[in-house]
Amino acid sequence: MHKVGIQGLGPPWSGEIEGAPLGGGVSVILTRLGQFERGPDLHRHPYAETFFVRSGGASFSDGTTILEAGPGDLVVVPAGTPHRFDGLEDGVEMIDIHASDRFSTEWL
Repeated sequence: MHKVGIQGLGPPWSGEIEGAPLGGGVSVILTRLGQFERGPDLHRHPYAETFFVRSGGASFSDGTTILEAGPGDLVVVPAGTPHRFDGLEDGVEMIDIHASDRFSTEWL
């Protein structure tokens, strides 16, 4: 068993934790974006990524389609699918779960 405190990851609810050093099968990003703040550029992973929106809202795009998500929504991006996201009017706080013990990102 391992424990990692999120307080050491910078501002509240932001930072990254890879599962491999802890013996875990997933990696997690704690994302916090301000009002209409731009998220990462279009990218993809060789594994699925699941986003859980805790507060605020985000717009997700695969390069052609836009999907908006709010508090309590879960967004699943299948392996190999291009995607990006931005904060909406209230910003967003979400948990991004990577189905891999290490991060692997291809920027498009």
